[in-house]
Amino acid sequence: MKDRNLSRRRFLSSAAKGAVAAPFIPLVNIASAQDLPQVSESDPTAVALQYKHDATQTAAPTERTCANCLLYQGDADAEWGPCQLFPGKAVAAAGWCTAWAAQP
Repeated sequence: MKDRNLSRRRFLSSAAKGAVAAPFIPLVNIASAQDLPQVSESDPTAVALQYKHDATQTAAPTERTCANCLLYQGDADAEWGPCQLFPGKAVAAAGWCTAWAAQP
């Protein structure tokens, strides 16, 4: 019986700690997204995808930018943001690459 009470206490303690910490998890993600290094146009993946920081330097239609690509995960008003193709790096919202895909 003692073991059961101890397990219950551990569970309740862990649940309470998780409930207190849960609201702060998005803040950690936002802070890390802002601190991402910017992808270089000479990065091997960027070269393979013909990535450019400025979409107007490409032959693509000017309305196709990273900011309106399905793969872009940054805020709409941010200059730089994460992209699914460049894990751990930020792309220019005004940029473009050959993997551009329309948002639904």
